[in-house]
Amino acid sequence: MADFSLTQEDLQLLIAANVHLGAKNTNVHNLPYIYKTRPDGVNIINVNKTWEKIVLAAKIIAAIPNSEDVVAVSSRTFGQRAVLKFASHTNSTAIAGRFTPGSFTNYITRSFKEPRLIIVTDSRTDSQAIKESSYVNIPVIALTDVDSPTEYVDVAIPCNNKGKHSIGLIWWLLAREVLRLRGQLPNRTEAWSVMPDLYFYRDPEEPTVSESVNDESAEAEDAAPAEESNESEWTAEPTNADWAQSSSNVEDWATTDAAKPSSW
Repeated sequence: MADFSLTQEDLQLLIAANVHLGAKNTNVHNLPYIYKTRPDGVNIINVNKTWEKIVLAAKIIAAIPNSEDVVAVSSRTFGQRAVLKFASHTNSTAIAGRFTPGSFTNYITRSFKEPRLIIVTDSRTDSQAIKESSYVNIPVIALTDVDSPTEYVDVAIPCNNKGKHSIGLIWWLLAREVLRLRGQLPNRTEAWSVMPDLYFYRDPEEPTVSESVNDESAEAEDAAPAEESNESEWTAEPTNADWAQSSSNVEDWATTDAAKPSSW
């Protein structure tokens, strides 16, 4: 039997990504997932229960014969990159961005799908997808905070679904467990070559390391010729030709005969 217990490395990742920090408000259905409440009102989520739900969700996903029948949904910006990477690694289907109403119920729409399982990033933001799945009896796995609604949610993964690092790490752990159960990662003690940073949201306007290095080199190249030109301007020797001397040799137009009127 495989050992599905929470390792020390995974526990450190969960704590570092603030997965355990929940909201101040609570939902009655999420009370069993709360470990304790801090003096400032923030509810601490029990990470052991979070890990148990991740393993349970991974077993459900791995049990689907056709992996493309699993649909990962994220209307939130912080989870769109995560669902795309999850779909790429697990060969499932991703819906990143706005969810088109009727995607699960109206076969006339272009985005119509008939999944056997859906996974949502936020049960509140992705409520349209959850509602439509309830009409056609599609099981739902959802990332839920302590204040998130759990209606029509079959498996709730308690976590901080508002932080970009927390959302990315949960999707990364879910994808890794699915690949382990499918046998694509045969050794459970061996680390996955894909880093969790790949699942984190990234600002499109944020410069990359290569771009910053190129900008610094370009600035250095632009500054070097400017310094040389300034040096040449200050150290240039005066020329022999003086404009005042050259202009004195020019004959005054007023003294020439051509310039005098004919009446003179």
